[in-house]
Amino acid sequence: MLPNDSPGESSPIGRLIQLLDLESIEVNIFRGTSPEDCSQRVFGGQVLGQALVAASRTAKARICHSLHAYFLVPGDPKVPILYEVDRSRDGASFSSRRVVAIQHGRQIFHMSASFQVEQAGLEHQIDPPAVPAPDSLLSEDAFRRRFAHLIPPGARTHFFRERPIEMRPVDGEDIFRADPRPPHQAIWMRATEALPAELALHQCVLAYASDMTLLETSLLPHGIWWFDDRLQIASIDHAMWFHRRFRADEWLLYVQDSPSASGARGFSRGLVYAADGTLVASVAQEGLIRLREAPRDRNGFTTKNAVDAKK
Repeated sequence: MLPNDSPGESSPIGRLIQLLDLESIEVNIFRGTSPEDCSQRVFGGQVLGQALVAASRTAKARICHSLHAYFLVPGDPKVPILYEVDRSRDGASFSSRRVVAIQHGRQIFHMSASFQVEQAGLEHQIDPPAVPAPDSLLSEDAFRRRFAHLIPPGARTHFFRERPIEMRPVDGEDIFRADPRPPHQAIWMRATEALPAELALHQCVLAYASDMTLLETSLLPHGIWWFDDRLQIASIDHAMWFHRRFRADEWLLYVQDSPSASGARGFSRGLVYAADGTLVASVAQEGLIRLREAPRDRNGFTTKNAVDAKK
């Protein structure tokens, strides 16, 4: 059940919370759905967030500190997703869970997650880079209006739809340049409305948001953006480590880089900082980044935008 202080279901963040509120249909088995406006496949961040919800509900009073996931086949947005949780181990300090997501009788995703009793210990962190504050950057609405003329017709509905996560790129104009650039970017992000206080929900929302831009960082050195109709792009795996408490409805700085691309795969990393500079999470992902021949008409012109929409 959703907390009483949840945003209304009519708002984008309210719909995201509803999406993460899985139905319990049996011990260790949960059912999730996809948004009605979902594209031809389920957004990977949705499956990641829902799987973490399922695991968290079987590890009460313990906090997730890491997860490692693989996306096996694209999810079908037209049918529910079943999440089966294996309670692998409950120790004195740590609990281990394995989650399998199933559609049409086959696995589409699996994840291992580890939970821990909250404990004090040694601490250090790498400090964040110096970047402009989010309030000094264009709002997402203003950003979209400013660059609307650059968006291909086939991608406009996706680009302009309401989102539960507001994102403000530090180098906003650069993301529309076709010129190759170094493989790193920084983005401020937060939920568009206040969330209930439960830490597990904030972790699930961050897991959802962490898949939105990370893989695209590996395209930057190649002068390719995700609207390019030659591009096949999809998440293969995703790992997260939660270091400290945070709120996903307050500004978080997502610092991303891509050390390598090879074999039609791009590898990207991310560090997530709270606005005060506290490192709260780390992320790593490898994904498919493959160029293909764009469909062309009899005159040799491309006929449609064939990108596999990620988000």
